[in-house]
Amino acid sequence: MTSTPGSAGPTAATTTPRSELPARVRRFSRGERWIHRTSAVLMTVCLVSAACLYLPSLAQLVGRRHLVVTIHEWSGILLPAPFLIGLVSRAFRADLRRLNRFGAHDRQWWRAALRREKGPRPAGKFNAGQKSYAAWIAGATLVMLGTGLIMWFTHLTPLTWRTGSTFVHDWLALAVSVVLAGHIGKALADPESRRGLRTGSVDRAWAEREHSLWRP
Repeated sequence: MTSTPGSAGPTAATTTPRSELPARVRRFSRGERWIHRTSAVLMTVCLVSAACLYLPSLAQLVGRRHLVVTIHEWSGILLPAPFLIGLVSRAFRADLRRLNRFGAHDRQWWRAALRREKGPRPAGKFNAGQKSYAAWIAGATLVMLGTGLIMWFTHLTPLTWRTGSTFVHDWLALAVSVVLAGHIGKALADPESRRGLRTGSVDRAWAEREHSLWRP
């Protein structure tokens, strides 16, 4: 098919040459980076203070049990705060929608991951592993908060509730620690992903390779 002179034919609708595209693309806004950092600090304080309460060696080393309990309680209560404050950010809300949507490419990603297949896997802005982690950690945080409140306000619930909450809280805390260790390990293995959370932008070639379905 050809176009006549002066008409807007197929050759007029060209895309920007790759050589003219910026080398880096924006991945996270400043607000999103603040949410991640603040949540990471609160989660770290919560887990470290919990370890100081439950491990005798750390408890003896740190001492001041009442202060550690107070720090643990308030860091846990404040953990959802960055998320709730972050809802005012349009970019954060848009990424939440992306995290909450699973498609056929996510199933392909998981199949490739479970089979340990080499090479890039289909992914949008967030891959299926990141989506699953986000959903799991959000649910775990809510359960930890609920059971923690039951353990804190002992006069409001019967003994059986407090006993069950203690069991769930303790074992879920251990599970959260293991999952977070895996999350940190994945981050350490991907410097460009960490750079995206630190600076807000990532290398275009990395984005096209690791998140081929993402259109920034």
